Amino acid sequence: MSRSLLDSSDSRLQFAGHETFPLRYGWLKKAYDAVRTSLSNDSQICSVFTDDSAIAHFGVGRNMVLSIRHWAIATDVLSAEDRPGERAARITTGKLGDLLFGDSLDSYLEHPGSLWLLHWMLAGKPGRATTWHWAFNEFHEPTFDRELMRRRLSRRCEELVDAGRLGKGRSISGITIRRDVDCLLRTYFALTGGARRVPEDSIESPLAELGLVQKAGVGELFRFRRGPKSSLPDEVFLLALVDFWRTYYPLRRSFSVDFLTFERGSPGQVFLLDEEAVAERLIRLDALTDGALRWDESSGMRQLYAHNLDDIDEWVVLRAMFRRDLRSAAA
Repeated sequence: MSRSLLDSSDSRLQFAGHETFPLRYGWLKKAYDAVRTSLSNDSQICSVFTDDSAIAHFGVGRNMVLSIRHWAIATDVLSAEDRPGERAARITTGKLGDLLFGDSLDSYLEHPGSLWLLHWMLAGKPGRATTWHWAFNEFHEPTFDRELMRRRLSRRCEELVDAGRLGKGRSISGITIRRDVDCLLRTYFALTGGARRVPEDSIESPLAELGLVQKAGVGELFRFRRGPKSSLPDEVFLLALVDFWRTYYPLRRSFSVDFLTFERGSPGQVFLLDEEAVAERLIRLDALTDGALRWDESSGMRQLYAHNLDDIDEWVVLRAMFRRDLRSAAA
């Protein structure tokens, strides 16, 4: 097993930012549309989240405006670029936002592939949603409650502080860890009932539809659901695989099924697929990529080979999938 991506990634590790609000339906499109309109009026500045009019524009409180911004950037619906000498990051539209909302291929997140793409953007790499990446790649308890997850995350943060990965003199508070754990569970699990819950808390996150976190018996026990994911399109799996491959192992020409199932940051790990489910998808990638990826088990070792990784444009493949399914739905 390789070194943890939290230890080795060049990405800036970030916690919190969501203001305790999980992602909600409609937020990403609203953020994308607001930024695109702002950029069309002034290509140099986008201040839709910081203007005095932001609360009225989005129809929510200040903390929720910040949460909308956080989720849009964390999922690559928007892109934030830090520039030397500028106090605030420059906000532009992101590649996934352009695909879903700019091209109007799935403006209301009705296609299951869109939800899997959002999940990959959150959990596939360390970065703005570090706790999400840690939970799906390093937290391997068969069952857990909030307290166990908090303790494990707290210990991991202490290790990151000791290794200097969080910046000089920086630490993560217990309150931040508790809020991240609570928000993560509310992102992937639809909580039920309870007279003490306010109406806003009953609104499910769209990612709860993926069924990645389930109750485990009675009480507040949870588990991650590993196994085949029938709603996960091969095209989304391909994007995740190519993203993982190019980011962390650009010089490698092959991977084993086991590696792509259990390695940190791999599509099998992030999507919680079992080994056979990963193998079945790898077999189909030859046709999906016109031979750029090739499956081989002739030597007794099940391997995926890259004939030419540069020949794959995973975003073109995704667009073709959405357009095909849009035509099918309209027929």
